Amino acid sequence: MSTLEEQLKKLFPDYIPTEPEPETTQEHELFVQKEPMICKYEKRKGKPTTIIEGYEGEEEDFKMLAKEIKTKLSVGGSFKDGAIIIQGDYRDKIMQLLKDKGFKVKRVGG
Repeated sequence: MSTLEEQLKKLFPDYIPTEPEPETTQEHELFVQKEPMICKYEKRKGKPTTIIEGYEGEEEDFKMLAKEIKTKLSVGGSFKDGAIIIQGDYRDKIMQLLKDKGFKVKRVGG
């Protein structure tokens, strides 16, 4: 039985294999602002939600931050109108996570 590489050489005799480029994973740097982000608690349709607002950087960075929060806390949520909406009351955990990243966070409500 021949390997995939040998089969490809038979099909494409003129092909010269190239070395795969090493993957460079560059850590994307989030914009850390002077004004604190607002972390507040609301009930929407009778369910508790945590809302994070006030990010001044790029919208794509804020979406990445939303995804990271949802992944680390294993919760659902969404990104709408410049705010991250997380299902459940996770203010303390989210605030700690943001502080560890270097953000200033202000707790609003309850």
